[in-house]
Amino acid sequence: MAVTILLRALDGATLARVAEISGQNVYKCMQCGTCSSVCPMSDSMTITPRQAMLLLQHGHVEPVADSETPWLCASCTACEVRCPRGIEVPRVMEAIRQLQLRDNVDKVNPREIPVEDLSAMPQIALVAGFRKLTS
Repeated sequence: MAVTILLRALDGATLARVAEISGQNVYKCMQCGTCSSVCPMSDSMTITPRQAMLLLQHGHVEPVADSETPWLCASCTACEVRCPRGIEVPRVMEAIRQLQLRDNVDKVNPREIPVEDLSAMPQIALVAGFRKLTS
């Protein structure tokens, strides 16, 4: 998938917040693509983990935050384990999710889930999903 790099002012403040929350330096990424190749969710993502890291390196946080990528990240750590630079990509994705949730951007509205679906789902799955996807 082609990703357009936008030529506009960089969002340095938000990128600094991502770094602060995640504890990760996105500039360590050398764009090898290992993270995307081992990610079990990359086929469903609009922006692969490698592309997300590239956008973040160029200061473009908004396209990553607006994509499905942070929400689809399963935090399975497959990318983290195989990253030659030791970057914990799931922590970066979690930081982006946290920033979205802090701005009250919920991915799921619990009130919109049909009651029959709620009664059929395990409570632990609901709690885990709401923790990840709602503020």
